[in-house]
Amino acid sequence: MNDNGKIFSPVHVTSPFWEKYMEIVKEKMLPFQWDILNDKATVKIESERDDVNIPTEKSHVIANFLIAAGKKEGNHYGWLFQDSDLYKWIEAAANTYRVKPDEHLLTLMETCVELIEEAQDADGYLSTFYQIEKPQLKFRRLMESHELYCAGHLIEAAVAYAEATGDLRLIAVSDRFIACIKKAFGPNEGQINGADGHQEIELALVRLYEFTGNKNYLDLSYYFLNVRGQDPDFYHKQLLENEKNGIHEGHMPHIDLVYLQAHKPVIEQLEPRGHAVRMVYMAQAMAGTAYYLNDSALLNAAKKIWESIVSKRMYITGGIGSTVRGEAFTYDYDLPTDTMYCETCAAIGLLNFTSVLQKSDKNNAYADIMERVLYNSMISGMSLDGEHFFYVNPLEVDPEASLKNPDKSHVKATRPSWFGCACCPPNLARTIPAIQRYIYDESEDTKRIWINQWIDSTGAFENAILQQQHDFRNKKESTFTITNTNDLETEIFIRIPYWLDNVSVWVNGEEKVLEITDGYFKLILFSNSIEVRLTYNMPVLKWQANPNVKSAYGKIAFQKGPFIYAAEESDNESALHLYHVKGEPVAIDIEDEVLGPISVIDVPAQKLEQTEPSSLYYLYQKPGYLEKNLRLIPYYCWANRDTGEMRVWLNDGGE
Repeated sequence: MNDNGKIFSPVHVTSPFWEKYMEIVKEKMLPFQWDILNDKATVKIESERDDVNIPTEKSHVIANFLIAAGKKEGNHYGWLFQDSDLYKWIEAAANTYRVKPDEHLLTLMETCVELIEEAQDADGYLSTFYQIEKPQLKFRRLMESHELYCAGHLIEAAVAYAEATGDLRLIAVSDRFIACIKKAFGPNEGQINGADGHQEIELALVRLYEFTGNKNYLDLSYYFLNVRGQDPDFYHKQLLENEKNGIHEGHMPHIDLVYLQAHKPVIEQLEPRGHAVRMVYMAQAMAGTAYYLNDSALLNAAKKIWESIVSKRMYITGGIGSTVRGEAFTYDYDLPTDTMYCETCAAIGLLNFTSVLQKSDKNNAYADIMERVLYNSMISGMSLDGEHFFYVNPLEVDPEASLKNPDKSHVKATRPSWFGCACCPPNLARTIPAIQRYIYDESEDTKRIWINQWIDSTGAFENAILQQQHDFRNKKESTFTITNTNDLETEIFIRIPYWLDNVSVWVNGEEKVLEITDGYFKLILFSNSIEVRLTYNMPVLKWQANPNVKSAYGKIAFQKGPFIYAAEESDNESALHLYHVKGEPVAIDIEDEVLGPISVIDVPAQKLEQTEPSSLYYLYQKPGYLEKNLRLIPYYCWANRDTGEMRVWLNDGGE
C-alpha cells in the first residue's frame, strides 16, 4: 500500500449534524438496504418515473450473485447494473466501519466478499447478468452493458474495504477482473478498442492507483478516457459484428452518442452534454488522471466542463440535470424548476468531481460548490428516517401535477422507500460516512494544509494536528486549534465562507487583520500551537438568478449558512405560486418535533387574493393582495412531514 496516497486523511468528524447522519447510515440505512438486497424488506419498490420497463418487483441482488456462484438456481432479475448496488453497500459499510467498528457489520461484509469470490469466473470476469443469461455477449454490448461500470464500483468497494479492515481479498478480486479487462481491451489485433457506455471504471482506477501506487491502473484509466469518442461508430460496429456472428438479439437500437459522451474525444468535450451522472463521473476521472500524469490538456478540458456546469447549468441547490429525457444536461441557462432531474447520484458526482479538481487548484470556488452540494442537493435525497429516498430532487413541487401529469411523474412529492433503479440510496450511504474526505487538503510535500469545510473535526496530518469547533447557533463563533507535531514550518489556509459577514479574527488572543486570498486566511505555523478564533454574523442571503434563467426570472431564493431554503405547504397555505415575498427576512432558531433543531426564515409576503372567475380567461383587473408571513425551512428538510407543495424560488414582490 502507498501510505502517501491514502484516499482518506486521518480525520475524525465530531460535528453533531454529520454525526447524526452517520448514525442514520449505520443504524437505519445499512440494515434497511441489506434487507432490500436480500429481498426481505416488505416495502413498495417504485419506478423513478412512469416507465413499464423499470423492474419493481424486488431487488434480487444477492440472489443474482448466488445464482452466478452456482449456489442457487434461477434467472437474473433486475437491471444489467444491479451488481453495483451490492458493491456500493459494501463501500458504505466499510466507510461506516472505518468510523465506528462493528463486528456484525464486519461479518456481513465478509459474507459479501466470500460470495463475490465464488461468483467470479475463473478468468476473472464478473457481471452476474451476463454470467447467468448471456455469456456469449460478454463485452459485446458496451453501449448498454455496464460491465465496466460495475467493475468500477467493485474497485471502489475493494479500496474502501481494504482501508477499513486491512483485508485485501476484494482487491484481489478486482485485480483478477482488471487482468481480464486488460486482456480483452486495447488497440491490438483481437482486442476491443472502446469503452463502456457508462463511465465509472475510469475514476475507480484512479482511486486504486492512489491506494496502491501502481501506475498500471492509472494508465488503464487513461486508455479508457482517451479511446472514448475516437471512433463514434464503435458501438454500432459492435452490434453489426454481433449480427454477423449470430449473437445479435432484437432490433438494432438507436445509439445516442451525446447521451453516452462518445460523440467526440473527451479532450474536445468542453461543455457538459448528455447523461449528467456519466458526464461528471467522466470529468472526475479526467481531473484525477490529469493530476497524476501531469496532463495539462486533459486537466484544462475537465476545468472547462466544471466551469460550464457551475456558471450556466447548475441549480442553486447544487443539483444538475435539467431534463428527464436522458437524465441529461440541455443547454446554457435551461434550468426548469418543475421538470428538472437533479438526480442524487449526479449531485454526488459533482461533489467528487469538484473535490478532485481542488487537488490541482486550491481555490475557494471549489470548496463553495462542494459545500452547496453537501448541505442541499445531496442530503435532500434521503428522509430524516434514513428509509425513504429521492431519485430526483426538485425545486418546485405540486403533488397533483406529479400524480396526473406524465411529464412530471419523476417529480415525486414524497420519498419512496426504494426504486427499481436503486443507484441513489446506496450512493448516499457510501458518501455520508466518508464526509471527512472533503474537509481538508494536504500538499504532497506536507508543508501546506487547507481547511475547506467548516465541519467540527480533528485532522492528524504529517506536521500538524488541526481541530475545529463551531457554534453557529448561539455565539456565532468558531475556533481552530492547530498544533505543530514536527517543529517544521507549515502553512495553514482557513477558508472563510461567503455566507458570513462582519468577520473578526484573533490569533492566540491577539486581533489580526483578516486578509483573504482566494477565499482563504493564511497562517504560518512555526512551533508549538496556534489558536484562531473567529466571530461573525450569519445573515439571511437573498439570491436572484441570471436573467437568462427564465424559470427563475423575477424570483428570489433564500440562504442562511450553507443551507438553501424552501417554502413548504406544511408551514404555509397552499397555492405557493400566489405568494410574493416583500420585506426583510428574519431567521429564528426552533426545535421542530420532526425536523429537529433548525433555523427557519420568516419573510413578509403578500398573497394574491383568490377569486373564482366564471371563465378560464377574463379581462384584466388590478389584483388584490393579502398580507401574509411566509415560513421557509432548509431545503434538505422538505417532504419529511405532510405531503404538499414546495418551492425554492419565490416571486419577488419588491422591497
